Amino acid sequence: MVLPPLCALLVVLATWEAWVQLRDVKAYLLPAPSAVAVALAAEPGRFLEGARVSLGHALGGLAVGTGAAFVLAVVMAHSRPLERAIYPLAILVKVTPVVAVAPLLIIWFGFGPVPKVLVAALITFFPMLVNAVTGLRSIDPSAFDFLRALNASRWQIFWKLRVYAALPYILAALRISIPLSLVGAVVSEWMSGDGGMGQIILIDNGEFDTAGLFGAVTVLAVIGVVLTALVAYIERRVLFWHESSAGL
Repeated sequence: MVLPPLCALLVVLATWEAWVQLRDVKAYLLPAPSAVAVALAAEPGRFLEGARVSLGHALGGLAVGTGAAFVLAVVMAHSRPLERAIYPLAILVKVTPVVAVAPLLIIWFGFGPVPKVLVAALITFFPMLVNAVTGLRSIDPSAFDFLRALNASRWQIFWKLRVYAALPYILAALRISIPLSLVGAVVSEWMSGDGGMGQIILIDNGEFDTAGLFGAVTVLAVIGVVLTALVAYIERRVLFWHESSAGL
């Protein structure tokens, strides 16, 4: 599983390095991978601190956004009228540009972590909502009738049947939402200068330090890959019975 993408990555990096060296590309236009590695090694504390801050914003937003989406999904899955009332508002949240909302949240909540968490929450809300509603309704009718015949309560049907059916959809939504939460955190950090990878990217871009900028992007990519791989591992362990885990 790991070897093919690793080999492909090494080929891309080797080609990139050779092309930059042979074509004598200016460092401010496109740094070589070796220059990016030097930039990361020169200031590891700076990048680690930025990663810690951005990861906190992203995970906080992921928890708030997906948690609120799941609660609303439960309500919508049990009531068609409420679904018709809530779904247009969810679409409104989806289509609203994050770059337009972030400055307003900073004005309302200040320059602390709250607006960053909220931006990450807004951008992760819709994928979880749609997937969770679909999953909670994707139940086996015969299993539903069987539980009803046993006089199972609504809570028992929800926990034993609906959540069980929704797990593949919820974990799939998490795999989508994790990279989005990082995007939301970085975008919000561009708007307020109190740390994070967004500020590192903004500062290095202003100083034409392209190697540092690529280093920050590399750190974000590594965080995204690690978190996505963690969700895939959980998916394999939890959904070993489901056909969706066969290719993981």
